[in-house]
Amino acid sequence: MKVLKNTVLALLSLLVVLPFLFTVLNAFMGSEEFGRYYGWLNQDAEVYLAFHLFPDHWTLEAFFQVLLSAPDYLMKFWNSMGITVSIAAGQILVSCLAGYGFSKFQFPGRYPLFVLVILLMMMPYQVTLVSNYIMLDRLGLIGGYAAVILPGIFSSFGVFLMKQVMDGIPRDVLEAARLDGAGQLGVLVKIALPISRGGIASLLVLNFVDNWNMVEQPLVFLEDSSMYPLSIFLADSIQESGMEIFACGVLAMLPVLLLFAYFRDELISGLSASALK
Repeated sequence: MKVLKNTVLALLSLLVVLPFLFTVLNAFMGSEEFGRYYGWLNQDAEVYLAFHLFPDHWTLEAFFQVLLSAPDYLMKFWNSMGITVSIAAGQILVSCLAGYGFSKFQFPGRYPLFVLVILLMMMPYQVTLVSNYIMLDRLGLIGGYAAVILPGIFSSFGVFLMKQVMDGIPRDVLEAARLDGAGQLGVLVKIALPISRGGIASLLVLNFVDNWNMVEQPLVFLEDSSMYPLSIFLADSIQESGMEIFACGVLAMLPVLLLFAYFRDELISGLSASALK
């Protein structure tokens, strides 16, 4: 039974890892080899869309094209980085303040408001897309990065997660800090936030991944295609680009992989702590 279970898990793991390996390995193909195996623009290709895992000849030609010859990819990369980092920083600030308030303060309407936060979290983003567009249009923000960044900052998921994390902070610890003369802001900054660093790291990683892959918001809120992030660029270029598409895919993975590798332990502990509440 154990052998069967391990075999099934190994096969499932292979299905998850195979697309990643496929992208990474094929990023080292040359243009001639790419045209031979994946020549969707070349009707005379010998093997049309064949599954080709290992390159016949290893080369950095695709990375040279992406990083040095063609500026489009790097421009979209930094568009994505600017949008994602701005949303992540703003959302952590708003979520920590709101989560602390919901967790440690009693005020009229506290429970109905938190129920509303949960309901909004359960709704797909497309449900509020039209109302967001109307509001942003009235504010004159359509066409600028603020139209994409501001709705992302005020995320109901971030508020919910930080409220759950801060519920685990003992009130005795906070009361002791107040008796020592710390104000509410001091208690939050010096006590609550350091204790909640696992939850903050979890929010950072999950928020970064979500917004790094956004598609609908830029398409709806941005009017200039030069302002589009990397996620839209990759989707549009798959039918037009050659071998560079694999190299672009590899470089698009790097920020997420590095972020996960750095915050792996905090991510696991933060999600575990919030799940226990």
